[in-house]
Amino acid sequence: MNTTESQNVTDYPNSNTIFMVWKLHDSPQLKNVFQELCALVLNLNNSVFNRFPDSRASCVMGIGADAWRTLELPTPLPKELVSFEEIKGIKHTAVSTPGDLHFHLRADNNSIIFDMAVEISGLLSSVAESILEIHGFKYWDARSILGFVDGTENPHGEDRDYFGKIGDEDPEYKGGSYLFVQKYLHNMDAWKSLSTEDQEKVIGRSKENDIEMSDAVKPSNSHIALANIEGENGEELKIVRDNMPFGNPSTNEFGTYFIAYSSTFATTKKMLTQMFIGDPPGNYDRILDFSTAVTGTLFFVPTRNMLDEFSG
Repeated sequence: MNTTESQNVTDYPNSNTIFMVWKLHDSPQLKNVFQELCALVLNLNNSVFNRFPDSRASCVMGIGADAWRTLELPTPLPKELVSFEEIKGIKHTAVSTPGDLHFHLRADNNSIIFDMAVEISGLLSSVAESILEIHGFKYWDARSILGFVDGTENPHGEDRDYFGKIGDEDPEYKGGSYLFVQKYLHNMDAWKSLSTEDQEKVIGRSKENDIEMSDAVKPSNSHIALANIEGENGEELKIVRDNMPFGNPSTNEFGTYFIAYSSTFATTKKMLTQMFIGDPPGNYDRILDFSTAVTGTLFFVPTRNMLDEFSG
């Protein structure tokens, strides 16, 4: 019996990352190129593992709902694979933007992911266009550009698989994962105008030591209060975040690429709803006053076994 082998969705963040989003063209060569692409993704992962076993390098590919249909991939689709619909609050909106293929490249050495991006782009350029490319990096001790540690609430150990990969609830796609991404731009001038104490109230944690505030002190509209969610029975719900900061100081563009892998998109959607609409409605995440989501796209990450089937 074949063992289901997932893509590297539960790997921990690395020092360097390239994110790419591609839009497919209507081309007679599209399906052939996609077959080659699936083989290339598998090859790249095998190659970097053999050449640089300690680099924690990987290439993860996600596929959007429209692309899934265009490429005539298996039906029915994964249960929650749809085109993301915007979530509009009284002040801020989680926008919906297009995207057919998403690539998440990571390694400790930037040269590795640069070469992987070159190979992928060279193959896709005849049938698709790149609509987003972001080069992320580890900032100090895994902090965002805002200066606070990011990803503290990530699951660990066996919980990473439980929350990050589909289980028996969708047997045809077991081992796959829902991938949701947003590019956030930060208003650093406004953020820096706040005192450290006020910044900590926005986040819900201490800036220096990354200690969460007690419930008695933590503001109800702090990021921690709204981004941490529970199920109907009070159980904690988590996603596997692999956020990375990016920035271009000369153009004053600073941001965070939010990336979440999950066994069910419902968890990510609930978190976004609490952040943008608020709990209760109107009590939105205060971090959004300083961080604007300019993209928002949902993808499905098939298993390596499925990529092997797709490669023909």
